[in-house]
Amino acid sequence: MARPQQERAVKTRAALIRAAAEEFDLHGYAGTSTTKIVKRAGCTMGALYFHFGSKEDLAKAVMNEQAENVTELTGRSGLQRLVDLTFALARELQHNVQFKAGVRLAVEQGAFGLQDDSAYQLWITRFKEELIAAQALGELREGVDPGSFARTLVGAYSGTQLLSEISAGRTDLLERIADLWVYFLPGVASPGALAAVELPALEPEWVE
Repeated sequence: MARPQQERAVKTRAALIRAAAEEFDLHGYAGTSTTKIVKRAGCTMGALYFHFGSKEDLAKAVMNEQAENVTELTGRSGLQRLVDLTFALARELQHNVQFKAGVRLAVEQGAFGLQDDSAYQLWITRFKEELIAAQALGELREGVDPGSFARTLVGAYSGTQLLSEISAGRTDLLERIADLWVYFLPGVASPGALAAVELPALEPEWVE
């Protein structure tokens, strides 16, 4: 009997995370109530408080689990995959509700008393992994530190996506990420890698 109960608990938690993400994405932390979340999730207030001690705890879960259903890229690690990853994340920010909500909460977290950089550290680590691989392949200029540039890239990316969200509802985000790389690549890529790395063509269907 334990296994069906565990499966229900897992499904209920997932439903709460999804419903909370949808509400937070639409209304932000302050504009979202637990009543709206449980109604959207189709469960009870008791179920919510069984899994999460408070709305803040639920928001932290959405924020820190933002990458749970982000599609993982395949192919060889290195500078090209890092570039491809940043564009893939831009598309996720246009369409993936849980990812969008997690990013929004990471920005808004001061409003609910948090100072937690876990979500940012997640992407710093992920970007650093690709940069370490790129360095091993000779794709980085001498003196480029993978950890330092990973932090710089996450900071620049975060600001870029926020400005795009505010000014254009992220409809121009792919173009803005392309701009970011136009300026970054000459400073970090070795001459051979700079000639080889490709930015994706911004096809019309990418921008809705």
